[in-house]
Amino acid sequence: MSKVTWKGGTLLGPIPPVMVTVGTFEEANIITIGWTGIVNTIPPKTYISVRPERYSYEILKEKREFAINLTTVDMVRNADYLGIHTGRKIDKFAKSGLTKEKASQIECPIIGESPLSLECRVTDMIPMGSHDMFLADILCMDVDEALIDKSGKLHLERAHLAAFAHGAYYELGRKIGSFGFSVAKKKKHKAPEKRKAPSKGKSTKKKK
Repeated sequence: MSKVTWKGGTLLGPIPPVMVTVGTFEEANIITIGWTGIVNTIPPKTYISVRPERYSYEILKEKREFAINLTTVDMVRNADYLGIHTGRKIDKFAKSGLTKEKASQIECPIIGESPLSLECRVTDMIPMGSHDMFLADILCMDVDEALIDKSGKLHLERAHLAAFAHGAYYELGRKIGSFGFSVAKKKKHKAPEKRKAPSKGKSTKKKK
């Protein structure tokens, strides 16, 4: 494979185009974020990186809470629109038609149409350069019941989540493996059963 070398950039993809809610239930804003991810398991921690000039930045600094709302394919137009317009000029919940729902452990709302929302509380603010990183604990998750089977297992693939890569949105495609499948033992196939031999003393020939 022939490659060329470019200077360092932000070409990591795909990434989740999440809609982050901030503020209070009465005065809430939504900001579309690409710079987010998981940074720790125990305790569960996440982050969002936000430019200081964004409207939600000062709200995040003051309230130190936010909710990450996953974006489905049906919500991509909303995510794109809310990432372009500023909450300084419009009420994004009213303009987008998205449903404002009360969160369980934080003051700001979650988005009703999102299949999964992570309620987060900021623990650290880290200046990075163009962006500041808001490092946060994931306090709880609000999960659509339709994604949970009778045994309690989560099926996030049913949500039809969207992805973002190099300026374009994509729908997540077919499943190609599960975690650990590369080292899983192959199932042994049963050998076909042998036909039973005739009992001794009994002839298999037809009588004339």
